[in-house]
Amino acid sequence: MQRIERLNEADASAETAELLAAVKQQMGGVPNILGTMARSNAALSGYLGFSGALGKGKLSAKLREQIALTVAGANGCDYCASVHTAVGGQHGVAAEELSDNLEARSADARTQAALTFTAKVMKTRGNVTDSDMKAARDAGFSDEELIEIVGHVALNVFTNYFNHVAGTEIDFPHVRTAGAVLA
Repeated sequence: MQRIERLNEADASAETAELLAAVKQQMGGVPNILGTMARSNAALSGYLGFSGALGKGKLSAKLREQIALTVAGANGCDYCASVHTAVGGQHGVAAEELSDNLEARSADARTQAALTFTAKVMKTRGNVTDSDMKAARDAGFSDEELIEIVGHVALNVFTNYFNHVAGTEIDFPHVRTAGAVLA
């Protein structure tokens, strides 16, 4: 049961209604997370702005979804695991890979390096070691890409925590994170 109710779009301020209309146009509807987040125009605007800016970065859409899954797995966020499994599949990530990504695992060496770095950022709360940085760089990640990985971790921690607090009802095929453990 949701602890913070989704905003009735008829009650949205003009500014919030404009944001929700843009979401609808882009996604074909308003997912529960964004409909609920809309109760705070500042939070919704901030989330959409940060997400949009990171979406224009160097990391591929596929890798962004895989990072989101690793963060969801670390935080036990079934809502985000469900969303990013669905979207990751749309970006060509195989079902088994999506499941592995929840546990910071990948069959692809470069993706594995990104997910290992993501897991280290999560486990250490950003206090990664020089050897963590070297391993990611040795896998071919530039400083720009490493900064974007940290940005995606932060963005996804926000949505994970938001969903835990709000009790957001899952409106995607349900994926459970139970048992996901960071390597």
